[in-house]
Amino acid sequence: MAVLACLCACHRGGALEDAIKKAMVQRDTTAQRFDSICGIIKANPDQYSAYVTQDGEINYQALAELVEEVGASLRPAMHWNVMAYGGSSFSLTVYFERSGSMVPYDDAGGHGQLKKAVNDLINYFPAGDKAKINIVNDDIYPYKGTVDSFLQDRNIYASTEGVGNATYTDFQKIFNKILEAQTPGNVSVLVSDLIYSPADTKDVSIDKILNEENSLATNMFKRYKGKSIIVHKLTGDYNGKYYPYNNNAVDYNGMRPFYLLIIADTKVMDAMAQSKDYQQFMDVQGSCGTYRFNQGESSVDWNVVPDWKDNAGRWRVSRGDRCELTGAEADATTGVLKFAVAANLGALRCPEAVLCNDANYTVESLSGFKVEIAPIQPDMLTANNKSYLDGKTHIITFTGDYKGPRDNIKLSLRNDFPEWIEQSTCKDDTNVMAPTFSSTTLGLSSFLGGIQQAFGAGNNYFTMEIAIK
Repeated sequence: MAVLACLCACHRGGALEDAIKKAMVQRDTTAQRFDSICGIIKANPDQYSAYVTQDGEINYQALAELVEEVGASLRPAMHWNVMAYGGSSFSLTVYFERSGSMVPYDDAGGHGQLKKAVNDLINYFPAGDKAKINIVNDDIYPYKGTVDSFLQDRNIYASTEGVGNATYTDFQKIFNKILEAQTPGNVSVLVSDLIYSPADTKDVSIDKILNEENSLATNMFKRYKGKSIIVHKLTGDYNGKYYPYNNNAVDYNGMRPFYLLIIADTKVMDAMAQSKDYQQFMDVQGSCGTYRFNQGESSVDWNVVPDWKDNAGRWRVSRGDRCELTGAEADATTGVLKFAVAANLGALRCPEAVLCNDANYTVESLSGFKVEIAPIQPDMLTANNKSYLDGKTHIITFTGDYKGPRDNIKLSLRNDFPEWIEQSTCKDDTNVMAPTFSSTTLGLSSFLGGIQQAFGAGNNYFTMEIAIK
């Protein structure tokens, strides 16, 4: 009767909204249940034309927005990321840099780490066989072969010789065109050494070049709203000419870093991060450093776990517009109130070392609550808590000396710039014998720092609030 009352109270008409509400209230947010909701749209495409594309397929982004709206109207408000089920509708566009300093990564005598990384991205992307591939340097040029010919090509730089002007890379033109070309559901990947190498830099100081690079990145990315970028650092064999910022080419045979930048709308990135279909695509093999740039905060699915082994004290989870623990009492012996929250932190695409380090979190409360974060292990699931832990990746345990009568906990995971970016940066790349030459990139922190500034330096990855009374 409680379910029926909620459905009646929130009813605004329409079988589609009713089906979404029922699924959320019953906590049946499975792929099978979502398929049945899509079936309602397909059976009545004229009535639900707002959720159908011109090709007659489900418009997952529009449907996801309806689900969010419906979830917000429930008491308590609920979240269901249905974009994770619409992954097959996403498209992939690869932008493969062909500059003079990139060619030696694919030398016939090397191990081909760069080409394998790109091939893996295509192979692990659902519908990757329909990917669009472009060659980039002074501009963007369509790859003349097929996806299969790209995957099988043993010397991709030889087969693309003569495409564009390989003497420099126009980052401003390339990134603007990538961002302008993105359609809803498009995922773009730039394969690059991320060395800023504009034309005509003779006699220009390195500080001036790096400051220009930083300002350029900030100016470019601040104009495109709602975007998310994941950068992966990888290393590969390099055998050939290297071009330092002073343009005096030198021979180098050793390891060098290169980067994969995955660019998409934040909702698309969140959906891929939470979908098993994209796990291998997102978990780039060989990545030795990763960071996600976000405009604003990500949506994290979480809930209080009423039955948890470490809980101490008493409370009830109240229905309302926000999460609230009512009737709260600390443990009579210790004076401690302790409770657990299950959250899908895996969707943030942060390293476990970041997610599970409580020093990376900001906790605000009157009772001095502290947190501990741990990955959810299979042996943690019981018959009583399984429904709360399904789809979640981490347990966050809150512990505080609660004396009442009220408190409000605000927990945020800070989006701090990772140390590996600064450690991977150099300001002078003229000495190939330097100990750090094999692991650093000229001006990397200037460029990525410009993106961070454009996206809002100091933003949190996510924030959750829990009221106690």
